[in-house]
Formats: sequence, structure tokens, C-alpha cells
Amino acid sequence: MVHINIVCVGKIKEKYLKDAILEYSKRLSKYCKLNIIEVPDEQIPFNVNDKIENNIKSIEGNKILSHLKNSYIIALDLHGKQFTSEEFANKINNVSLNFNSTISFIIGGSLGLSDEVINKSNELICFSKLTFPHQLIRIFLLEQIYRSFKILNNETYHK
Repeated sequence: MVHINIVCVGKIKEKYLKDAILEYSKRLSKYCKLNIIEVPDEQIPFNVNDKIENNIKSIEGNKILSHLKNSYIIALDLHGKQFTSEEFANKINNVSLNFNSTISFIIGGSLGLSDEVINKSNELICFSKLTFPHQLIRIFLLEQIYRSFKILNNETYHK
């Protein structure tokens, strides 16, 4: 069984988002071993500059990197490749069969990901050129992973 890690910066506070995450986690339990790892986000000061931003991303990045042992790393980044749902399903299938049975998806904080995390990643993907809250992207990612397993198992969810 494939192992899916979602390493993300920050906690989900809103009940409706927690409920959605719980629902997709239950659905995914049939197809994979899912592990959601939340690393604490850093406080962003009011008067932020590039140096402070890079320092915050570096601190968050080090927390992320500590959870990426022995896995194929896919970071969500605006400069990443965009996939259709079928292409994304094939990516999950190919990685789990040919590279590693553990796939770690990375969702950065509100400032994005550090260069260290980007450079350590095997691949960058982008869901949209639009900007979304990172809490919402977590649900988008879970839904697409679930959709991928339905596609790979020739089940009708994706139609």
C-alpha cells in the first residue's frame, strides 16, 4: 500500500475545514496510508522585508525537511507543473511503482517555501496560478489524491 504524507505549515482552526480533511482522510484510508504532518508556522511581523521573509521561510523549511525521510517529495509551488486529474493519478501511480512507495506532498506557509525545500523536492506541482489560502489547498490536495485513486481503480467518482 502506498504511503502518502502531507507535510504542511500551520494548523487548521476552522471546524468546516477540519471536517472536510477528516472526510477525505476516511475516504483515502481504503487506498493508502495517509499521514498529515503539521509543522508550526512562524509569526510574520507587520513590517516584513525580504531578509525577514527568507529567514521565516528557512525556519519553516527546516521543520518541513525534518519530516522528509525516504520519500519522493512533491512540493506545491506556483512555478510547478500543472496536471489534469488523470495525469496526476498517473504521476502517483508511476512514483509509487517506480521510485518510492512513500510520497510526501509539501504545502508551505503564507510566504511560500524556502529554497532548501524547493531544491530538495523531486518535483514541483501547481494547482492553479490563482492564490489560495494554504488551509484550503490542503483540502484541494486531499480531494485530488482521492480522485486519483478512484481513477486508478476505474471507479466512477471522476466522471
